[in-house]
Amino acid sequence: GRQQKSLAHVTTKGNLSLQAEDGQGEYEAVIGIETHVQLATLTKAFCSCPCQYGAGPNSNVCPVCMGLPGCLPVLNTKVVENAVKVGLALNSEIALRSKFDRKQYFYPDLPKGYQISQYDIPIAKNGFIDIDLPVEFGGGHHQFGITRVHIEEDAGKLIHAGADHLSGSLYSQVDLNRAGVPLLEIVSQPDMRSGLEAAEYAAELQRLVRYLGVSNGNMQEGSLRCDVNVSIRPKGEEKFGTKVEIKNMNSFSAMQRAIDFEISRQVALLRNGQGEKVVQETRLWEEGSQVHTNVSLFSIK
Repeated sequence: GRQQKSLAHVTTKGNLSLQAEDGQGEYEAVIGIETHVQLATLTKAFCSCPCQYGAGPNSNVCPVCMGLPGCLPVLNTKVVENAVKVGLALNSEIALRSKFDRKQYFYPDLPKGYQISQYDIPIAKNGFIDIDLPVEFGGGHHQFGITRVHIEEDAGKLIHAGADHLSGSLYSQVDLNRAGVPLLEIVSQPDMRSGLEAAEYAAELQRLVRYLGVSNGNMQEGSLRCDVNVSIRPKGEEKFGTKVEIKNMNSFSAMQRAIDFEISRQVALLRNGQGEKVVQETRLWEEGSQVHTNVSLFSIK
């Protein structure tokens, strides 16, 4: 298909302006996506608290989803039913026996100190999804692999106050209404090669979960969230390059722009002999300025 040329100005720490004027050229992008889908159940994954978007802060909480001592989770069977529906729609192998695991890490909005998730026996695995690209961009049929689909609970939400973004915030507040809300994490194979393909993949997932009735798929509400991993390698090379994770994209067009910007940034660094500056990191997409920001640059005092 026809590829649009990419043009981006990238500023590194040394204030050197780099430019990728002729697209990827001798390089190709390798893109994989982790998509979190918030399931539209009446109650949370392991307790009877309602799943209600827009409710007052900390109004839909109980000892279970707050992680208080002595509380035991009870699985919402509707969560499993919805997970199986999505797995079948993605042409996946459904696990007849599955289990949950503890994913332990510290974060202020994770009240238990661990997340109930699935590790080695996900509810579904080895699937695929078919995509038809828009005719105006060359068209063509693509099949993207699905590594796994697993069930997990969502964390709470941090509200950073004192500034219009995380950097410069004076303090943070915690809302646990979202803690324990059921999620499906859909992990793709690294089969995508452009921002357009990635955006079309995500849009097709949104259509699928809406058709099945398992989620409203609204990105603005956080019901569908995509974390994108992007790396660059010379064409014909089998080995993956250093991957960079991109977060904070609230629309498919923003996803496409964020990925294309990251591809141009990495290609520009490689062409200028600065490949060591492509490091494994997490970057946030700033829609207003149309650039990424390294998460490590943020600090809360």
